[in-house]
Amino acid sequence: MRVFPAVLALAMSVSAERFVRFISDDGQIYTGDAILSDGTTDASKSTSARVIQGDIFGNFTVTQEIKNITTLLAPMAPEKTRTVRCVGFNYAAHAEEANITIPDFPILFFKPWTALAPPNGQVPVTEGYQTQGNFTSEMDYESELVVVISKAAYNITVDQALDHVLGYASGYDVSHRGWQIDRGGLPQPQFSMGKDADGWAPWGPAIVTKDIIPNPQNLSIFAKVNGVTMQNDTTANMLFGVADLVSFFSMGITLLPGDIIYTGTPSGVQLGKADPVWLVDGDVVEVGLEGLGTCTSTITDSNATESAFDPILGFTGVKQ
Repeated sequence: MRVFPAVLALAMSVSAERFVRFISDDGQIYTGDAILSDGTTDASKSTSARVIQGDIFGNFTVTQEIKNITTLLAPMAPEKTRTVRCVGFNYAAHAEEANITIPDFPILFFKPWTALAPPNGQVPVTEGYQTQGNFTSEMDYESELVVVISKAAYNITVDQALDHVLGYASGYDVSHRGWQIDRGGLPQPQFSMGKDADGWAPWGPAIVTKDIIPNPQNLSIFAKVNGVTMQNDTTANMLFGVADLVSFFSMGITLLPGDIIYTGTPSGVQLGKADPVWLVDGDVVEVGLEGLGTCTSTITDSNATESAFDPILGFTGVKQ
C-alpha cells in the first residue's frame, strides 16, 4: 500500500499541551491543541489550533490540520462534567479577611454544570440578584485554579491523586455575597444561591496538561477589575494543595473523568472590606494563573425569563 506523505503528516500524532474547544469559520465545533501567539502562554490569545481527533480522556490524535478559532468555548462541553466541586476559604489570608476560622479540612460546595461558561463572555445578573429596595447586589470576583479529573478516583491517597488529573485551567467563581451571606440563613454562609446561577463558572481558556504544569503549587494567580489588579498571590499559599483536595474529595465519593474542582481563591476580594465596592453592570473581570491563561468576563444585568444555557456551548450570552 502506498502512503502519501501529505496524508501521513495529517494524521501524525504529537503531544497535546493546551486542549481548547472552539467554533471555527466553517461553523463547526472542534477540540484542538492551541497554537500559541508569539511571546505568550495564554490560549485566550490564540487564533488557531491543531485539530484533535478522538477522546481527550482516552485515545486521541493531534493532527496537523489547523483550524481558525473564531469563538473560544469552554475547554469541555458542560454535559461532559458530572460535578463541579468548589473549595471555600482555601487561602489563610482570604479566611482572615472574611473573619472565618481557618478550616481543619477542605470546605466543599457544589456548582451545577449549568453554571459552566466560556472563558470570555458575559456574567448574567438576573433580576433576583439585582439591587431591589434595601437589598444590595453584592457581586464579587474570585480567581481560582481549576483542576480537571482524567480518570475515576475513589478513596485514593494523596500520592495517587495527581495520576488522576488531566490538567489545569483558570476559573472565575462568580459570587453574590448578598445571597451567600446576608440571605444565607443560619448557619452562615449558604453558598448555593450566591454561587450557582447560570454562567457563574467561566473557565479555561484551555486545559493545560501536566506535562506543561508538573507542579500546580507554584503558580502566580491574579484578578483584575477594569484593569486594576485586585488579587495577586501564589498557589503555594493554598491551605490544601491539589493532591490533598483530589484525595479528600474521593473519600467515599467517586470522582469521574471530566469532573472539575475549583480550588479556592486568595485574598483581595470585596468580602470582608469595611467599604466594599461591589461589581456592577459593565464591569470587566479578568482572572488568570501563570501558564494557564486568562478568563475575561463582563458583568451584565439581565431581565431574561428564558435560559441562555446550552449543554454543548455552555452559557451563550445574556438574553434581555
